[in-house]
Amino acid sequence: MKECSKSIHRRLQNPNFLRKYFCGTGIDIGGAPDPLLLYRELFPLMGPVRCWDLADGDAQFMAGVADETYDFVHSSHCLEHMNNPREALGNWLRILKPGGHLVVTVPDEDMYEQGVFPSTFNRDHKWTFTLFKSQSWSPCSINLLELVGQLGPQVDVRRIEVIDFGYRYGLPRYDQTLTPVAEAAIEFVIRKRLVAEVALGGRPPGETQPDEDVRRHLNQYQDDQATLRQGNQSSPPFNNVKPV
Repeated sequence: MKECSKSIHRRLQNPNFLRKYFCGTGIDIGGAPDPLLLYRELFPLMGPVRCWDLADGDAQFMAGVADETYDFVHSSHCLEHMNNPREALGNWLRILKPGGHLVVTVPDEDMYEQGVFPSTFNRDHKWTFTLFKSQSWSPCSINLLELVGQLGPQVDVRRIEVIDFGYRYGLPRYDQTLTPVAEAAIEFVIRKRLVAEVALGGRPPGETQPDEDVRRHLNQYQDDQATLRQGNQSSPPFNNVKPV
């Protein structure tokens, strides 16, 4: 219930959502019941956000949406409804511009389905998700660490986290997402690597020199480090155990 809305306060406390993830023009896949665009003014770098839902087409394929269209792609509690989550994520990455971010939230199987599948809380759920387990009670469990690792060299995982804000582990089996406070989810953020980064096998440093005032301080850090090393040649670090 209103899982995107529940996430807003938490995300506002993380500067990456404000300055990196939600920047530019975006698309909110499966967002019609609780769209991200309701909170656009809270994220100063967020531009227009298109809401894509059933009336627009199958979110697994995103047919009609051109490659590399959006600066960010957001989806809250939609991936578990897809017939093929891996294919869906591949197409969500396809429509994302290089350098942009894919932000996805899914229910955590232990906090949401709580040992029962098919789900008794949402019959349309086709999969359950866990961050990683060697063994799961669910016959349709997906390890997210494994799944994102199968998406190809453009995937740069920036964040993957169990979200249990407001969740009460001591309660008996109950759909806590019905409450206005509990999140029972896993959230991951993928940055789409630039073509040059994929070719290099990683993200290279920038090439543009900073302004003089910035260079002055950055170079001082290097000078300070060199001075410390020169002055401690006979005293290796972390070997001094004299009384303080």
